[in-house]
Amino acid sequence: MATLPEPIQPQRLKRRAEFLRVAAKGRKAPVHGLVLQALERPDDGPARLGFTVTKKVGNAVVRNRTRRRLKEAARLLLRGQTLRGVDLVLIGRDATAKRPFADLIDDVRRALAKTGVTPTGATLGPEP
Repeated sequence: MATLPEPIQPQRLKRRAEFLRVAAKGRKAPVHGLVLQALERPDDGPARLGFTVTKKVGNAVVRNRTRRRLKEAARLLLRGQTLRGVDLVLIGRDATAKRPFADLIDDVRRALAKTGVTPTGATLGPEP
């Protein structure tokens, strides 16, 4: 009996320069609960995810709750799937903290589709 290979877990974007590169050169998909920025990379490495919430959203407690909700929505949506060769930045909005969680997951799904990121491979479609 053959065993299936484990899906590769996405890595994290941590440095400011990485976030700025995605913001400058990537595609943006604003949806109700968040903004997704996606940038295709020339390599075939695992996807890298970054999460950010500005101070306009609220105090530290609200921002951290918003960031945790984005992380969990992305984790649940990408669980068991492999994304390669793409950097993704999820930006929290005011509505992210209060949005029903099922709607937030749907927002992430719609934003991924808008940027052309496919779950089996990170190919970006043509610019709309």
